[in-house]
Amino acid sequence: MARVPITHPDAVVLVEQVQEEYVARYGGRDETPIEPTMFEAPRGAFFVLYVGEVPLATGAWRLRGDVEAFGTTATAEVKRMYVAPGGRGRGLARRMLAHLEETAHRAGAEVAILETGTAQPEAIALYTSAGYQPVPGFGYYRDSPLSRCFAIRLPVTR
Repeated sequence: MARVPITHPDAVVLVEQVQEEYVARYGGRDETPIEPTMFEAPRGAFFVLYVGEVPLATGAWRLRGDVEAFGTTATAEVKRMYVAPGGRGRGLARRMLAHLEETAHRAGAEVAILETGTAQPEAIALYTSAGYQPVPGFGYYRDSPLSRCFAIRLPVTR
């Protein structure tokens, strides 16, 4: 697991792959406004998971403070969770998710929040099996009928 800027070449390739996945599943790219500085310390982080020297997964978080879940606004939003096809079925998404939760908690988050969509049933299955619970919509897609939002209290002990 390497902490890198979202502009790192390996991150750029994997983020583009996830955008292509959104086009295939939803008919368009994710339009959520993202600034690279959102994932810079101390308010955020972006990670690439390598197997050997091959970049196979990404994940990030950004402290929010404007989204309440479970009675607190000390929230960190999980973003850009993605595993490349060559890394799927190997537990990389769970590993990334646990790492994001741990590092966000160390940065002061009490709750991890995330948004995904109905066309990503495997993502929903991952999050719910990891203990995430549905919460009211938030963010750019909060009013979309395709959006699903989840949260979990930190630290997570599994």
